Amino acid sequence: MHFSRLKICISQLPLIIVMLLISPVLKAWEVSGYVGLESLAFIEAPLHDPQHQHYISGVIEAELYHEWDNGAQSFAFVPYFRGSQHDSQRTHFDIRELTWLKSAEEWELRLGIRKVFWGVTESNHLVDVINQRDTVENSDGEDKLGQPMINLALIQDWGTVDLFVLPGFRPRTFTGEEGRLRPEPAVSGNLAEYDKSGFARQVAYAIRWAHSMGDWDMGLSHFYGTSRDPVFLVKATPDGQVNLVPYYQNINQTGLDVQATLDSLLLKWEAIVRVSETETAFASTAGFEYTFFNIASSGLDIGVLAEYLYDSRGLSAPTVGQDDFFVGARLAFNDVQDMQILAGVMVDRVSQAQFYNIEASRRFFESFKLEVEARFFNGATKKYPDYFLRQDSHFRMELSYHF
Repeated sequence: MHFSRLKICISQLPLIIVMLLISPVLKAWEVSGYVGLESLAFIEAPLHDPQHQHYISGVIEAELYHEWDNGAQSFAFVPYFRGSQHDSQRTHFDIRELTWLKSAEEWELRLGIRKVFWGVTESNHLVDVINQRDTVENSDGEDKLGQPMINLALIQDWGTVDLFVLPGFRPRTFTGEEGRLRPEPAVSGNLAEYDKSGFARQVAYAIRWAHSMGDWDMGLSHFYGTSRDPVFLVKATPDGQVNLVPYYQNINQTGLDVQATLDSLLLKWEAIVRVSETETAFASTAGFEYTFFNIASSGLDIGVLAEYLYDSRGLSAPTVGQDDFFVGARLAFNDVQDMQILAGVMVDRVSQAQFYNIEASRRFFESFKLEVEARFFNGATKKYPDYFLRQDSHFRMELSYHF
């Protein structure tokens, strides 16, 4: 009896040794993340038979982080998974980040998969071109797929210059036949077409200079490679089936973003010039945000926002807002629950169509967070590309546990 127990202990010895060896390593890692349950409910019945009025999904995102060399080197790994009811295209896994960082006094080198954000405006992020949008996650376009990259930052008194090599183009994610929001027919992402092939399609390059001078923060960028924003082609098969096919063009895009902080007033501007095989386009978003702090000594801050969006491509533009006004308000309660509310409406200057958006979040019991979003579409007309959204007003609620 004792001999058999000894054999079991000996057989487990390699595992015990491995655990003892990696135990100090595991203790040095920081682990965080969240798990959540989402309810996506639509007010009106769907336009198309395969679609549904209510969708349930679950999500998990974790972050493993470790730094060493007195903080000069670090490693981060952020896997992400969502499992969705009905819409198989929304069930997906992604590596949001898998990055090694080496930093010095005048430079930083990052290798791996990352998310990068550029821009200052609220309603649209024209200059933000590095990552592909993960549009099955949320219709607001704020979620992004991880992008493989080599990023060298040169840090000087006159500003920071970021150099990017971006191998591996990632096509946009699209809602499936049973999902909402989508046009009719649903986008056939698997049939995507490109104006370049091989190396020219798969590798992009970017450079950005950013600097702060007193009250002014500015960034000047240039991107060359396959556009993250497709245009859409209507194509028919020999048997008469109609497909909506994304077409990705090779572009040169120069962008400028500027923000001035003048006490309670923020002035914001983003502008791009984009050159493709078919056209040269200009787009701009400009506006302000004024914040009233600590109203009636309650701790409540209210910010008032207004922006104007313009795109020379008009109705064919892949961006949000071609001749539109956005007005909104941001409420920060500055309480221990970190409650925040953002509400706004975007109005097309010509058609008068409106898109209303409300986002609210609040923490509970230290580790729980509730997010509620409401989006309403009103007044869309047939000749406008957002006409397919006319019955897609919806509520989204997600309860998550953070660890």
